[in-house]
Amino acid sequence: MKVRQSSVLNSSGGHKISGPRILFVIDYSLVTSFSEIFENKSSQMNKGKTVFAQLMEFLPWYEFDKCVSRYNGDYKVQRFDCRQQFLVMCFAQLTNRSSLRDIADCLDAVSNKLYHAGFRHKVSRSTLADANEQRDWRMYADFAQVLISEARRLNLRDPGFTLDLDNMVYALDSTTIDLCLSIFPWAHFKTTKGAVKAHTLMDLRGSIPTFIELTDGRCHDVNILDILPLEAGAFYLMDRGYLDFERLYRFTTSGAFFVTRAKTNMVFKRLKSNLVDKGIGLRCDQTIVLTGVNTSKDYPAPLRRVKFWDLENMKLLVFLTNALDIPALTVAQLYKERWQIELFFRWIKQHLKIKSFYGTSRNAVYTQIWIAVCVYLLLAIIKPKLQIKQSLHSISQVLEFCIFEKLPINELFNDSELNSNNSEFSNQLILWD
Repeated sequence: MKVRQSSVLNSSGGHKISGPRILFVIDYSLVTSFSEIFENKSSQMNKGKTVFAQLMEFLPWYEFDKCVSRYNGDYKVQRFDCRQQFLVMCFAQLTNRSSLRDIADCLDAVSNKLYHAGFRHKVSRSTLADANEQRDWRMYADFAQVLISEARRLNLRDPGFTLDLDNMVYALDSTTIDLCLSIFPWAHFKTTKGAVKAHTLMDLRGSIPTFIELTDGRCHDVNILDILPLEAGAFYLMDRGYLDFERLYRFTTSGAFFVTRAKTNMVFKRLKSNLVDKGIGLRCDQTIVLTGVNTSKDYPAPLRRVKFWDLENMKLLVFLTNALDIPALTVAQLYKERWQIELFFRWIKQHLKIKSFYGTSRNAVYTQIWIAVCVYLLLAIIKPKLQIKQSLHSISQVLEFCIFEKLPINELFNDSELNSNNSEFSNQLILWD
């Protein structure tokens, strides 16, 4: 741009009026460079939401804020609030990050994509570590209960559940997460070993955990029966670790049913025997009462004892239940459905980050476990909402590599050949076919 001196004639043409005039001389090389800058800038602008941002939109943030307010989670927090902590931990779960340094380095590597993914501030290791150590884990436990209600509403019927029963069916079991006692001194288990137990009640009709209680490794499974919420008319499937007749009698008085395995030293008296078809594996169907000194007082009502020969494993199984009216074969089939909770435990241990932890305190460990449960529930919510046919195994694997792509989530799962479950190992962990 240059300024030149010029003179101009007046309108009559008689006199010349001279003075400084500014003339703009356009340098077209600058115009070309400016246009290139704007084209590059526009190409870098957000053309859509990232996959991670789309996932987070399925979460009820209003309910999340209520859970945070209940425990004053954002009290005196200026920048890295509970929502940002939750987003970072969800990112760590979905992408299988191994440590705080790993989380911070990966987020720093994609810093130009963080704003459109919902992150408002840069994340440092110390900030995230302090948040996990200090902020009450119960916020995320309460939020998980909100997601459980939504997931159960959407997953009303698991295609793998084939029993013709109108009753609700639950499986109760626990999984042990081993810890180093010298690093986690609060997680008491054995003399030289620490552990955390996750006691879980799972709705088998939708493959959704409905009740989770975290304890140290010394807590015996049977103690959970004292706080387990019971639903009248529902079936509860348990292994022999929960065989305590005084506690099981609460199921009968509450109108609920249980199916468990009998111990070999159980003392009882047979009241009557029913005819069974031995061709389908049944060996006996008896109505009994307990005659032990203590057990007769702990459980005074009649029980049902069913023997079944498992041809697949070549093993004789003896079941115990308070359901006196259902067919004997249904008792055996119900107990077989309990295997679904084992698949759930294996799935979360292999696909979520709950075997190694980002912090060493009880609060940090519980926070990580509960957010991992929230991520599992989030995947269970988007599967029916987006009508994704792939299993949770495929969904989690695809999201791990496409978390910051800017395309609709449905497009990630359109290629059935790319996301099909071809391996035998994958089929072992499928909860939804």
